[in-house]
Amino acid sequence: MTTIDPTRKDLQHPSKVKKYSASLRLWHWLNMIIISGSLITVLINSTITDKHAITDLVKTRIQQTKGVDNGLSRAVAGALEDKVWAIHIYFGYCLAGLLLFRLVLEFFQLADQKFIRGLKSAFAQFKATKKDRQEALHEFAVNAIYALFYCLLIIMVVTGLSLAFDDDVPFLKSIHHPVKSVHGFCMYLILAFIITHIAGVFLAERKKDKKGIVSDMINGGN
Repeated sequence: MTTIDPTRKDLQHPSKVKKYSASLRLWHWLNMIIISGSLITVLINSTITDKHAITDLVKTRIQQTKGVDNGLSRAVAGALEDKVWAIHIYFGYCLAGLLLFRLVLEFFQLADQKFIRGLKSAFAQFKATKKDRQEALHEFAVNAIYALFYCLLIIMVVTGLSLAFDDDVPFLKSIHHPVKSVHGFCMYLILAFIITHIAGVFLAERKKDKKGIVSDMINGGN
């Protein structure tokens, strides 16, 4: 587990704490809110408003006042499910906007705060270090996990937009099922990243030399 906890210090300048711009911090917390909301809608539709699970419940409730067939009960259950999916789609649009914002932000970040530069620097430091490479490997591993997360976000947004507009584009409609499978699989990977990230931050906050990572993402590392 020690390989997943993020570091506070700049690897090339150990006496300095990593800095985070206000724009990056805003993106981080908004991204957390949007992804959490999106996952919650999936959870709700997989449990509370799942069409297959509540069809009988809806049928029973409606039959208490008047007769209803299975088709009507499924339609009502499906309508409830669609309402939640509509909210999920709105979260998806917000996530797409945040992803675009993050990609544009990378070009305007200070040189020492650019993610790509940090990833390259961590890899170069690992290759150049001949002894005591654990810290360099740790820094590179953490950055590589973040890079994987960004790739998953891109896939999630692209597949999500494809699903959102497949009713209007015949080609997208023809690949609906494989795209939906990829979208769902990436959701589980992102969920795994979130759990890993939270665990890593928790572990880091318990270490004296790394304590303060959460506050750094709030105050910028001052």
